[in-house]
Amino acid sequence: MRNNILNLIGREKELFLYDIGKYEKELFSIVSSSSFLVIGGAGSIGQAVTKEIFKRSPKKLHVVDISENNMAELVRDIRSSFGYIDGDFQTFALDVGSIEYEAFIQADGQYDYVLNLSALKHVRSEKDPFTLMRLIDVNIFNTDKTLQQAIEKGTKKYFCVSTDKAANPVNMMGASKRIMEMFLMRKSLHIPISTARFANVAFSDGSLLHSFNQRIQKHQPLVAPNDIKRYFVTPKESGELCLMSCIFGENRDIFFPKLSVELHLITFADIAIKYLENVGYEPYLCKDEDEARRLARVLPQQGKWPCLFTCSDTTGEKDFEEFFTENETLDMTRFKNLGIIKNEPLFDEEKLDNFTKKIEKMKNDKSWTKEEIVTLFHEMIPNFGHKETGKYLDGKM
Repeated sequence: MRNNILNLIGREKELFLYDIGKYEKELFSIVSSSSFLVIGGAGSIGQAVTKEIFKRSPKKLHVVDISENNMAELVRDIRSSFGYIDGDFQTFALDVGSIEYEAFIQADGQYDYVLNLSALKHVRSEKDPFTLMRLIDVNIFNTDKTLQQAIEKGTKKYFCVSTDKAANPVNMMGASKRIMEMFLMRKSLHIPISTARFANVAFSDGSLLHSFNQRIQKHQPLVAPNDIKRYFVTPKESGELCLMSCIFGENRDIFFPKLSVELHLITFADIAIKYLENVGYEPYLCKDEDEARRLARVLPQQGKWPCLFTCSDTTGEKDFEEFFTENETLDMTRFKNLGIIKNEPLFDEEKLDNFTKKIEKMKNDKSWTKEEIVTLFHEMIPNFGHKETGKYLDGKM
């Protein structure tokens, strides 16, 4: 499947083979003598990170995720691929925002490394003010909460995943991660932290590419934008990037994949065509949703599959991808295929406190609007280029 994914996203080889190979002995030595907590470990990136840690035989590996079903599949996957380790490997179906999670940390909480992969990652999560508030809770305040717990428990290092969309953000998801990075800078005075920004993870849970599998199984059309090009990494590469940042990142480092010929820009529509060819179908371009739905009942028997490729006009879609801004300091020499953004602990204490108080008041009042939150985000990120079109992905097939 790994080689299939590489082919579908237009690449021939894995990105980080050289860097992983060069540092493998050191990686194994550190991981095998350390204890880990992976938060959000049953998502696509979380599973990839968990497997990268597990296969290097950690002393302790505890995995927390709210999804009981995904957690069960993670364990099946690990047992089927790698078997067993002598270390303490356990999974816990817990919500990080719950009392049960706080009791879990209080009962033990002794980890050398805490990796937080929990996030609301969809641009579509800003369509209503209620889901948007949960996005803020998960991406910002749960991060700050678990950071504080790590400090109190004497954790050696804290890692959490950011996003390429935090660089000059245009949507609320990307902006929430940029604000999260500000909270990280404040806590970095008390614990070493590192993070990573990277491209779309190909065929990750809930992604458009992942939905291609569902559409084929349900005999439904494939729909994709044909005007947006994106960089993609494989799930395995996402796990490797996170682990490298966690283990080798210095305080406040943000790792990212270097842009090169190996990291290939490709449209979703092009991947859809490659995907259909891979499963034995010829794409048939339709003029609208009605035609695509109608033909889905008859075309597959002829070896063809209905597709609807259109321009994107939904809120929050960024025209291009970038991993860093022109104002950030880079280290492009330490690794072959990994770049590093170097940060000073720059943050505005008053802004962070004001943001926290205003969000708390909204939640206590049980009343807020998307416009109020957008205004608050603009206070935190003055050059926030939020694009509101009034159209959302839930309004499309």
